[in-house]
Amino acid sequence: MPKIVDHSERKSNIAEATWRVIIRQGIKGATVRNIAAEAGVSLGALRHYFSTQHELLEFAMNLVKERVTARIVDIMQSELPPREQIMKVLLELLPTDDSSMAEMEVWFAFTFHLKTGGEKPVELNDAIYPLIVQIIDYLDQHALFKQGLDKGDEAERLYALIDGLALHAMLEPDRMNKQRVIRVLNIHLESICTPSAT
Repeated sequence: MPKIVDHSERKSNIAEATWRVIIRQGIKGATVRNIAAEAGVSLGALRHYFSTQHELLEFAMNLVKERVTARIVDIMQSELPPREQIMKVLLELLPTDDSSMAEMEVWFAFTFHLKTGGEKPVELNDAIYPLIVQIIDYLDQHALFKQGLDKGDEAERLYALIDGLALHAMLEPDRMNKQRVIRVLNIHLESICTPSAT
């Protein structure tokens, strides 16, 4: 009986192989040949799923975003208190362990490649800013957002903080470790949340 191939799973496996190659060799090492070898598939099989390297890199990049989004959805559907939910969501956007550090490294590599070095530069949308706006709205809806603060300004401030923490945690993981990231996030949330929420 012929083996049934799960094409979606195979594409995800190839994308994960792409991540591993990028982490080890950088974006320049992410050739179709290297990725096929890492994934354990022939060049022909890889080209069956992705006709160009650009298409493969876009898929692999979007898979990072999809997985982070799925984890955030799980958190928001949990029974945790709103303030705790928000902290967990923010931590999903930051490299705080080996797995999220790999995702972040791959995301930055993809971002720079597709924005500047790809065969056709693309407009990138990491979906983080809209999520930050939703977080500020969520805090406000749950009466956790301090009155008198401007929601637009605070969304920009939190967005900048997340970007800065992500970059520093990736470049200086010993200094900006998970404990320090959590401490900085807590200090920031205390500055925008009502006292009873912190």
